[in-house]
Amino acid sequence: MNFEIFFSVLAVKDVSIPVVVDSHRHQLNNEALFQLPLICLIVLLMAKDKRKPRVSEIGQLVGESIEGAMSGFKGSAQHLGWSANLRVRTVKAITFLESTSLIHVDNRKSRLAITDLGKKIIAKAISQDDDLAYNLAQIARSYRNICVAKQLDLELE
Repeated sequence: MNFEIFFSVLAVKDVSIPVVVDSHRHQLNNEALFQLPLICLIVLLMAKDKRKPRVSEIGQLVGESIEGAMSGFKGSAQHLGWSANLRVRTVKAITFLESTSLIHVDNRKSRLAITDLGKKIIAKAISQDDDLAYNLAQIARSYRNICVAKQLDLELE
């Protein structure tokens, strides 16, 4: 069937396509963000920052940074920082990054440190002109905001 015949048959018959208008806002499912490559990049971002995250807090910081950076999670009741699934995957990401020598876990200080190879990889990801670089910049800003807020809370006490 060619286009002319198709449209002539379509004009003669009463064909309609039902469209369902969904009134509720679409929000991201937290399973969509639990991909190890994304979590690895977020951990590299945090390790690159001058405020090195504590290993015990990294799972919650990853979740809070994603919540603060992505509009689908702002005001959400999902609270990614407390997600056990995200924390397990963050541990797997840290294990992978450490085994590939992209980060180093300083056991004495209990903090993450990025290696030169890790710096090169995250610099390459951030330097691109694409959605990933934009989202990583948003997540980095969200992480800095979380650190500043924690510091201000400590000064108020």
